[in-house]
Amino acid sequence: MTENPDSSQKRWGHLRKVLERPGPFSHPDFEPSSEILDFVMTTCKVLVIGAGGLGCELLKDLALMGFKQLHVIDMDTIELSNLNRQFLFRHKDIGSSKAEVAAAFINKRVKGCQVVPHFCKIQDYDETFYRQFHIIVCGLDSIVARRWINGMLISMLNYEDGTLDQTSIIPMIDGGTEGFKGHARVIVPGISACIDCTLDLYPPQVTYPLCTIANTPRLPEHCIEYVKIIQWPKENPWGTVIDGDDSQHISWIYEKSMERALQFNITGVTYRLVQGVVKNIIPAVASTNATIAAICATEVFKLATSCCVSLNNYLVFNDVDGIYSYTFEYEKKDDCLACSQIPQTLPIKDPNKMKLKNLIELFCESTTYQMKNPGLTTNIDGKNKTLYISTIKSIEERTRENLNKTLVELGLKDGSEIMVVDLTSPNTLIVKLKFLNEDVEMSS
Repeated sequence: MTENPDSSQKRWGHLRKVLERPGPFSHPDFEPSSEILDFVMTTCKVLVIGAGGLGCELLKDLALMGFKQLHVIDMDTIELSNLNRQFLFRHKDIGSSKAEVAAAFINKRVKGCQVVPHFCKIQDYDETFYRQFHIIVCGLDSIVARRWINGMLISMLNYEDGTLDQTSIIPMIDGGTEGFKGHARVIVPGISACIDCTLDLYPPQVTYPLCTIANTPRLPEHCIEYVKIIQWPKENPWGTVIDGDDSQHISWIYEKSMERALQFNITGVTYRLVQGVVKNIIPAVASTNATIAAICATEVFKLATSCCVSLNNYLVFNDVDGIYSYTFEYEKKDDCLACSQIPQTLPIKDPNKMKLKNLIELFCESTTYQMKNPGLTTNIDGKNKTLYISTIKSIEERTRENLNKTLVELGLKDGSEIMVVDLTSPNTLIVKLKFLNEDVEMSS
């Protein structure tokens, strides 16, 4: 059944006024046309990453703005605590896929909209999948996921004789909220500042290298993370995933954490700390989600149609005391890990004393790298050598002894290149070591 021309004209009349005539805020390349709305409604493919608080708002806004070729990807299932703000879900949906339920709801309520759900991780798809979209908009609460999709879009850029091929660019709009605060930003890969250019803007992420957790714990959090990541999967006392709201689960983790803390003479493990580490709660407010999603959806529309100049390029929103917003241009970082063309160099003060585990901790704790679980390989005398990889059990066991060896003992030299893989990026980072101590005596 096709839409009545008269009702269609009335429904989309407000958009036609913007798209079929020029205005004072139009983009310099904007050419008014009746075909632009048709592109939005039939051709433009938009990927929404995340179907949570922001994702539900984004899907609703984009669908009601006329975008009909939408995809949504989310790996989570619906929980009871989601229902107070994630309005596409109902009590009967608890336990179901967020992406699938959200897509079905929009498809049913918005005539002609075709939302395709993907119940999986963003890392489950390669660049072939992401190349099909004109625009990607993120409603994520994970900096790791943001960095990964940022790296993917940058890796898809094509350069010809050092000149960026504009047709290989897929813009990304990123939204984020925390309580009554939020942000929205427009990222044009290869041209504007990317996620990694602005890591210092995000709240510090508490990360613990797996090698530290498993072998040399120093903090009570290390003991809790060990039980959560290693002991729970092995023993799995209830045969299920950890439920941060289940007192039995928290009590079990608390007891096991206390045992490990005593083993390593660590103090400070409390029941409350266990809850905080396990749940990692980020406060959410429905009104903030709605505001940030509306801004992001508007930016999607502006990019898709060129009817107005896009945000340049970062907006901060705060309604703790009244309403305050501020927009500024964040500049590209010349030595950005993700988008710069400059080789990465890592200065090492004393390679005779720095152990491999110290290097891994640096990659995790440094504000420059902020990695989660880096795996390191290198090339020595033309032969590939795995230094340490924690994500594959057999390799972790074989390379564990390297953790307590110094860089010199491992055969690394001034100028050696380390290949680093991590959850934060789909790409391998190559880091060249720069030994600052010229009197280094290489071991045989």
